Amino acid sequence: MAHFKALLAAKTEAGQSLSWQELGDEDLMEGDVTVAVSHTTINYKDGLALTGKAPVIRRWPMVPGIDFAGTVIGSTHAEFKAGEGVVLNGWGVGETHYGGYAGRARVKGDWLIKRPAALSAGEAMAIGTAGYTAMLAVLALERNGLAPSKGPIIVTGAAGGVGSVAIILLARLGYRVIASTGRTREADYLTALGAAEIIERAQLQGPARPLGKERWAGGIDAVGSHTLANVLSMTQYGGTVAACGLAQGMDLAASVAPFILRGVTLAGIDSVMAPKPLRQEAWRRLAQDLDKDKLSALTTLRPLAQVTQLAPEILAGNIRGRVVLEVG
Repeated sequence: MAHFKALLAAKTEAGQSLSWQELGDEDLMEGDVTVAVSHTTINYKDGLALTGKAPVIRRWPMVPGIDFAGTVIGSTHAEFKAGEGVVLNGWGVGETHYGGYAGRARVKGDWLIKRPAALSAGEAMAIGTAGYTAMLAVLALERNGLAPSKGPIIVTGAAGGVGSVAIILLARLGYRVIASTGRTREADYLTALGAAEIIERAQLQGPARPLGKERWAGGIDAVGSHTLANVLSMTQYGGTVAACGLAQGMDLAASVAPFILRGVTLAGIDSVMAPKPLRQEAWRRLAQDLDKDKLSALTTLRPLAQVTQLAPEILAGNIRGRVVLEVG
């Protein structure tokens, strides 16, 4: 019987505690595929879970970590066999089902995606849920008819995980990308990823007018609140904005004017329960369209043991790009 280290979050009178524990296969939750986890990552949602800033964890105790990559070591699922590389994003893992901050995970095979051959496990987690969400947003823009010829695309929260990968993808697909960030010191970084223009996030953080000057054909927004309202108000006729985050807030004090006077579409992006065919398409496109050299440039490798130190940093906006956590 194998034993492995896992980060365990427990409910306490003061809120929650985090501790490293030694677990065995018998401690894992139900599932038909067991995976030896080699890499995981930290997303904004993981930061909320680890710090207790939001009720992400809904079952106690819990192994956090909403995504992971690894190798199948046991399976009764028809689609997977031992030795195959797999990726998991979402499905309540790290919230109601033991997640990726452990040496092993047992999950339902229906939640897994076979890792594309063009991506290593480390590269898959450099993409992680953040990059996978960015690809879902790009697919939503394409489904609504956006193309580079229609005009520029704005990306908010540009120096974060979703924003960074979105810039790489959009630039490689031929779009002119406008990056919105509060970290103007990251201008060279964002330009290197493919941003053609950088604007200070303060331009979008205040209350929005019902309609503003048309500045972009669409957008990918990871911020929400007033920022999303402003992005919508400045979107061109027939444009689409994909909303996938809430770093500024869950509220949306917006007018119906962009929708009924300019035919703007607000496309919601759910990475947690997205159906498997859409997940497979997103990962296929990531393997095909993502510039791996630029992905490497925005990626930092850290040991899993440092994840609790990284949690408050990602919430404070102090982490640029993506952090891959190597499981020992």
